[in-house]
Amino acid sequence: MTQEVFSNSSHNSQNISQLSHLTPQGEAQMVDVSGKVATVREAVATAKVRMLPETLAAIEAGNTPKGDVVATARLAGIMAAKQTANLIPLCHPLPLQKITVDITPDAQLPGYQIYATVKTKAETGVEMEALTAVSVAALTLYDMAKALEKSIQIESISLVSKTGGKSGNYQQF
Repeated sequence: MTQEVFSNSSHNSQNISQLSHLTPQGEAQMVDVSGKVATVREAVATAKVRMLPETLAAIEAGNTPKGDVVATARLAGIMAAKQTANLIPLCHPLPLQKITVDITPDAQLPGYQIYATVKTKAETGVEMEALTAVSVAALTLYDMAKALEKSIQIESISLVSKTGGKSGNYQQF
């Protein structure tokens, strides 16, 4: 089935075998990183949560039915980063040495800017952990504030930067 999908998108079976997450038969596999050297790796991801100015004001004033929205979302993001390998099928479980989730009000959105930084010393990177952290923090903001507003929007989840590893550094422009 996977080969059919790749064939239909102008890939051939020779190209399939060059993809690290696929066997030569086109089946998904976890990449063997046991031969790689453990290096320090860090990733930063971001997300935006857009809401009505009144909702932002209520959250900032602490006037919400579920309690401290921002603190709960921050903890949810940290916890999510630690669970990434359980959520994303081909991710490796990693020893995470640093996880920060910063949630900042932004009156111009209006809403919140979320940044997560994840750091490890391992054989593979932490991009998925950072992306998972901001995603779950954003979802938690929504959950904690949905009684105030159902039209809250989660936007622009992306990798901002990454350092370390064979592929080198990346910086979003």
